[in-house]
Amino acid sequence: MSRADAGDAAAVHRPLWTLGLLRSELLTTLRRRRTLVLLGVLAAVPVLVGAAVKIQTRRGGSSGGGAGPAFLGEVTGNGLFLVFTALAATLPFFLPMAVGVVAGDALAGEAGAGTLRYLLVAPAGRTRLLLVKYATVAVFCLLSTLVVAASALLTGALLFPLGDLMTISGTGISFADGLLRALLIALVVAASLLGVASLGLFVSTLTDSGIAAMATTVGLVVTAQILDQFPQLDAVRPYLFSHYWLSFADLMRDPVYWHDLTRDLGLQALYAGVFGSAAWARFTTKDITA
Repeated sequence: MSRADAGDAAAVHRPLWTLGLLRSELLTTLRRRRTLVLLGVLAAVPVLVGAAVKIQTRRGGSSGGGAGPAFLGEVTGNGLFLVFTALAATLPFFLPMAVGVVAGDALAGEAGAGTLRYLLVAPAGRTRLLLVKYATVAVFCLLSTLVVAASALLTGALLFPLGDLMTISGTGISFADGLLRALLIALVVAASLLGVASLGLFVSTLTDSGIAAMATTVGLVVTAQILDQFPQLDAVRPYLFSHYWLSFADLMRDPVYWHDLTRDLGLQALYAGVFGSAAWARFTTKDITA
């Protein structure tokens, strides 16, 4: 075989090899006990919220009372609102914590276990491996969000009535339209976690300790949430990756209010670009033989 033929054959097989690597990485990540526990905790949150609301209303109390996550007061009238409530309850901490754990362990865990160098043998390259790791974390962002939404929808259907619902604007929409908006909200929430995923992946390139990378990423998530509560930091708050997270509620307006939604998605893209580039610069120059 000539050198040109060998190059053509390599070009054909390289995409297939990359897909195989991605499939293997996804299966490995999703089979880990830690990942299953995280998904189990996320699935349990809507059940606990729904059960608490049901018990409270049976006792004659108010389900919302002006406190708690967004849409909590509407859950008893329509179980579909439990999807929005569960996402609002898990987005500030549980979802980013789960993503931070998976992203922080993506490369640091491999380095600590001594398997990273074996993943970089031909035809794998550092850039391709980094992209596969990021794609895996991005899939986990979507999966974890859908787990919360699906658990909330099932719990809401079992405990509360379903039907047409009212938007924040006071207009009525059909159940099918509400279900579509719930799906869109889940997709927006998943996209809102990409900033954390990029940050966690960058942190994962800085250390060979998976525990340290996970703790640092989760710590940064908590720090951003705390800083976002101080009005004195108004100049900084719009640039925190968590600042526009709850803007997904604007999808329940009629018409949809896009201003904060587009800012959120743009901010996540900015974090993905900055910290993704930083992760690439660090990982491609990192000595993994030590």
